[in-house]
Amino acid sequence: MTRKQRRLSIIAAAGAVLAVAAGLVLYAFQDTIVFFNTPTDLAEKPSPPGTRLRLGGLVKEGSVVRDQGHEVRFIITDTEHEAPVVYAGILPDLFREGQGVVAEGALREDGTFVADTVLAKHDENYMPREVADALKEKGVWQGGTPTDRNAN
Repeated sequence: MTRKQRRLSIIAAAGAVLAVAAGLVLYAFQDTIVFFNTPTDLAEKPSPPGTRLRLGGLVKEGSVVRDQGHEVRFIITDTEHEAPVVYAGILPDLFREGQGVVAEGALREDGTFVADTVLAKHDENYMPREVADALKEKGVWQGGTPTDRNAN
């Protein structure tokens, strides 16, 4: 084997090892990658039940219903479509009707979103960039420039 052939075979082997490593990393992340959606996205492109995703928009006025215990039902809207949400737990202190919210969880077969995490608007300038962009598209955004503290 010449030096050139040996060098090419080493490069090919290294490339194959990198491809396998990249494939394993992507396979490992398959279950933990969570995509952001608005209620309109869910209406236009329904996700299969059990798919993990983030749902963002505004909490519809008059939609918050607190059951006995810690279960809360509310509706997230982007003013075009609505999505019912069920959350069992303690809501953030800043959670209220008419405010921006992002819920992370999964869809049930009946179309209800079961959230295991609810994030509320942090202060007058904070809103996740995706939620603010979706609200701007609908003409609802009334704030200044949204700041996502995790975007840096």
